[in-house]
Amino acid sequence: MNRAGHEEVSFFIGTEVEHTPAFGLRTLFVVGVQDPQIVLQEFDNNSCEHIYFGANQSFPALDKNDGEGWRDWEWMIRSCLEQRPNYCTLDLDHAQAEGLLESGLVEFHNFIPMISVKLPYIRQFGYHATLKIDDRDFAATNPGVWCHSLHDLQNSKVFTDWSKYTKDEVIK
Repeated sequence: MNRAGHEEVSFFIGTEVEHTPAFGLRTLFVVGVQDPQIVLQEFDNNSCEHIYFGANQSFPALDKNDGEGWRDWEWMIRSCLEQRPNYCTLDLDHAQAEGLLESGLVEFHNFIPMISVKLPYIRQFGYHATLKIDDRDFAATNPGVWCHSLHDLQNSKVFTDWSKYTKDEVIK
């Protein structure tokens, strides 16, 4: 991710600005795979309440059956979930959703999967544009489909302006 001041960064802290159950919490942001004991040490040293893994879009594009690729991420996140009752988020692209389900992380009550759907130029699609949450095939895994107006999804109550992401403090 091209973000000024975040080149070669492993950890930074700030307030969670995205509208999830962790909104407003003091957050340790973790870029890439890190040793979970160091993650927890930074979490404690900086009086954090939430850990955000995959910060700066650092979660890689993995095949859903890439057990080796998922192993280090799952180990890091699971270690933190098991040792702290606080929320942990993993930011990953929607293409990684099935692999996430294979990991078992979604079984933790304090885990927040942040499923990212990149949709550039959203305002240029027009008033009638619709986002369809579909299945991989007809009646494969979901009971049906969900269709949402892009216009309605752009509600100001859940919008986070890019300027909100500039108040973090790099710690490592």
